[in-house]
Amino acid sequence: MAARPTTLQIRMVAALLGLLLVTAALLVGVWAVFYGVLSILGVGSAIPIAVASTAVTLLSIGWLEYRQLETIERLADAHPVDRGTAPDLYGIATRVAAQLDVPVPTIAISDRDAPEALAVGFRPETVHLVLSLGTIDALDEQQLEAVVAHELAHVRNRDTMVVTFVSLPVVLASGLRSRIERVDDPGVAGVVILPLGILSNVVWVVGRTLTARFSRARERAADRAAAEATGSPAALASALERLDREIADTPTSDLREASGVSSLSVLPLEPSELEKVMLGPEGDTEPSYWWLRKRLHRLERYLFETHPPTADRIEQLAALERDR
Repeated sequence: MAARPTTLQIRMVAALLGLLLVTAALLVGVWAVFYGVLSILGVGSAIPIAVASTAVTLLSIGWLEYRQLETIERLADAHPVDRGTAPDLYGIATRVAAQLDVPVPTIAISDRDAPEALAVGFRPETVHLVLSLGTIDALDEQQLEAVVAHELAHVRNRDTMVVTFVSLPVVLASGLRSRIERVDDPGVAGVVILPLGILSNVVWVVGRTLTARFSRARERAADRAAAEATGSPAALASALERLDREIADTPTSDLREASGVSSLSVLPLEPSELEKVMLGPEGDTEPSYWWLRKRLHRLERYLFETHPPTADRIEQLAALERDR
């Protein structure tokens, strides 16, 4: 008898279907704008011209966006180390890679105190495992092995490639938004720019929300795979708990510096609450509309958070430990 799909699998499939619909809506929406304008102007062959204009616009934006992306390793400010320099780390990575049946990654170390841990690379053969000194110093060997297993589970599942693909509508909508915002005086072109601006904002919000939900499901899947590979869900749970405390104790300025890799790290490297900076000569004046800004920040985290709540992940791992 075939196994019934799990809740996790259902969530991932639902998110993927939603992202496909959002991508289709973006394509149809951009085409409709071009077609509508061409029809109003009485241009013949409006349909093929609108199709060509849509393709050129979106392909150009996609190419420009991905061309401008910095490598994650550079954002993490990490440098590769060899086996002679980091024999213990390579020993852990070799053992875990064998358990997950993936190639041994190149290890890169960041000097940051923020607890970073992420796997970088589209193909398993070229993956770099990036660890910060904050992570290495905070964890014991068993906990570090569990975190490495979580990251290499992402490699086995080809999550970097999958998430990059599903984020396509967000990348395209973001690129379209940023280029529209640079237009100071659209003039006659406003008849095209205004509807494209509305469409890109809607697609960006919906697409990013769905991508975040998909990413959260992938994190849960990597937790489960790591627990199965190491045979110790408790080790990963204690590692997450320890790193969560380290993040809470890390200065906001250091977290901001590491925010570029937050969505890929084992835990999000962002403050849970918006930083409140008092104003006025005496530093006793609350920022304008602070109550609204706090609520908008919480809404943003609810919609766009790429990781499940750490407490939920720890509880899931505790359940796996009890079932052993």
